[in-house]
Amino acid sequence: MDKNREAKLKKEFGQRLRTIRQKKGMSQETLALSCELDRSYIGGVERGERNISLVNIHKIAEALGIESWELLK
Repeated sequence: MDKNREAKLKKEFGQRLRTIRQKKGMSQETLALSCELDRSYIGGVERGERNISLVNIHKIAEALGIESWELLK
């Protein structure tokens, strides 16, 4: 996969995460505490700076009260 496609995927995932988190009325800090991740990590994912692992996708989805696949739509 080329770097441009990779960057686009990470950015789209991050935007989806931010949208869902905001709809749930959660701050980055609240979400981070709920899934035992650092707030700066959540921010990096939302900005498309991080290549998030499957395990962390599951932790975040669980903290948001959604299925993991909903973050990948």
